[in-house]
Amino acid sequence: MKMGLKIRVPEIPKNNGFRKMLRDTLMMDNPYANHWVDAVIRTAYSIMESWRKRYLKGKARKVKPKIKRRFARCKITLMRVDYEGKTIRITLRPGEYLTVSWRSTWFEHRVRGWAVGEAIIKDDRIIIPFKSSKEIYVNKVIGWDSNELSLDGYEPSIGFIHVDLRPLQSMKIVYERKKAIAQSKGRRELYEKYIARERNRERDFKNKLAAGLGRIFPNTIHVFEDLDKDDLVSRKRVKKARRKRNSRTP
Repeated sequence: MKMGLKIRVPEIPKNNGFRKMLRDTLMMDNPYANHWVDAVIRTAYSIMESWRKRYLKGKARKVKPKIKRRFARCKITLMRVDYEGKTIRITLRPGEYLTVSWRSTWFEHRVRGWAVGEAIIKDDRIIIPFKSSKEIYVNKVIGWDSNELSLDGYEPSIGFIHVDLRPLQSMKIVYERKKAIAQSKGRRELYEKYIARERNRERDFKNKLAAGLGRIFPNTIHVFEDLDKDDLVSRKRVKKARRKRNSRTP
């Protein structure tokens, strides 16, 4: 991070006095269980710490972070998990509970024997994380080189491995043209729809690629380059044509 004029480094108060004052303030007229206040404070500190680190690296603006979609992270102390019945009972307020079941779900067999983590409650759904304590013995280590049109890996016992990324690049080029046409005609809703579709198809491609590598190379560590995409699409460092091509690669 380049330092010119003096900048004010944001400091987040963490002393016990401030925490107690914050908790007492949030406890006023709180209709829910007291533990929810502690969960909210912990989540807020986590968000602020993440923003502060990104700000000091020059990757975030000097604007306080905002929550766009409401959520609440449920502490383990607010949950009672019945692994035999495959249900979770979450305490909302004294005498009021929310029960969630993962019996007969599509992932039930995948998480058999796993432990339940802190659930995340949103307006329209509940996300239940599962943690496995199973030990995995690594057989191979594959090093990957990230290129524009391919992922190229190497492992001594296997040799060179080539993954073609041209279908992904083709999809990105098609949507670039569609977005440009929609933008030139001033059709903002259509432009935003193309952005969402492109993002979903890109996510689908990456998820299928990761799952495929996991199936083909089980018990394997995959080592990738730690590339900073901000440098690859910087207007000051990269020419426009190269910058557009770099931006297509997630």
